[in-house]
Amino acid sequence: MSIRCVVLSLLLCIVPMTAAAQSESTRLRALGVEPGLFEPGPLNAITDVAGVQVGHRTLREGDAVRTGVTTIRPHGGDLFREKVPAAVHVGNGFGKAAGFLQVRELGTIETPVVLTNTLDVGTAVDATVAWTLDRPGHEDVGSVNAVVGETNDGYLNDIRGQHVTGEDVIGAIESASGGPVAEGSVGAGTGTSALGWKGGIGTSSRLLPDEYGGYTVGALVQANYGGVLRIDGVPVGERLGRYDFRSVVEGEGDSETQGPDDAGSCMIVLATDAPVSPRTLERMAKRAMLGLARTGSYASNGSGDFVVAFSTQNRRAGEDVPRPDSLLPNDQMSPLFLATVEATEEAVYNALTAATTVTGRDGHTQVALPLDRLRSLLRDAGRLDANE
Repeated sequence: MSIRCVVLSLLLCIVPMTAAAQSESTRLRALGVEPGLFEPGPLNAITDVAGVQVGHRTLREGDAVRTGVTTIRPHGGDLFREKVPAAVHVGNGFGKAAGFLQVRELGTIETPVVLTNTLDVGTAVDATVAWTLDRPGHEDVGSVNAVVGETNDGYLNDIRGQHVTGEDVIGAIESASGGPVAEGSVGAGTGTSALGWKGGIGTSSRLLPDEYGGYTVGALVQANYGGVLRIDGVPVGERLGRYDFRSVVEGEGDSETQGPDDAGSCMIVLATDAPVSPRTLERMAKRAMLGLARTGSYASNGSGDFVVAFSTQNRRAGEDVPRPDSLLPNDQMSPLFLATVEATEEAVYNALTAATTVTGRDGHTQVALPLDRLRSLLRDAGRLDANE
């Protein structure tokens, strides 16, 4: 490890940081693997959907605070006044999501989507509401539907301490920007674990060919769930000896693997520039669970798997008269469905390959997926050239 990396690691242990302070990370495609049929967008990130912004606030303090906040803004304008079409899908409802019922009822999102840990959902709601009320021109606003998702990072983080503050949430919202997205052990993914390894934040995108409209679909995940890891169809978890129920299948399990077999959850945020309705966005959101399944998830009992999907087209600006919308018909949705599955799948892989080994609460350590061993497995399976 270089001197620079050592110094940075020490600093991360004692101070909160934003995405800009993250070190460079490795993504799956940097290893030579290109999963899926459709090509990614230029950044291979949710921010390939024009106008979408992502912000992080990462908390690494002392020996036990390993948590944070990640925010997704559908556009950089006044989201409350220019609501975007949206939908939600609950794959498995073991979670504490906020704001989903109104999104399902009205089909719009009016705040940034905020991700954090389970016990700081209340703080995130309060801060998001306060931030929205404080915007210029909102003096008459008397109701705000904050959309907040969570996963439980209590294996690595002192979750009972509820260390996320309103300032952290607002900082993540206001730091959100387009461009490359920091991944791995950052923001709401700082203390997460996935599929036996250190999890985190991951993102990916797919650009449809022109004959299918040329639309973009982007996904961002907060990966924190169990299962039997598969990467591009290769049974990586079994080959590396880390997977749910290993203690039953093979005998003694790996003590470094997080707690119970079915621990954890996954938040998925989808964005597209396709002109689709809330009903159709819900259909896309359902397909995101198929992408999760490709990675080895079986949506276990304790896994709260939630999807928030929105389109940047056909914004609602408070019209008080009917208005026509240009919407894709159902028979043109299949390419978007496949793009959703592929972007969700690769977002999880990027969360895993970008993550760093983290030690936190009570000395618990969650190790990062070993990329050298991963390369070997993928090469043996024919997913990489012999020279990769």
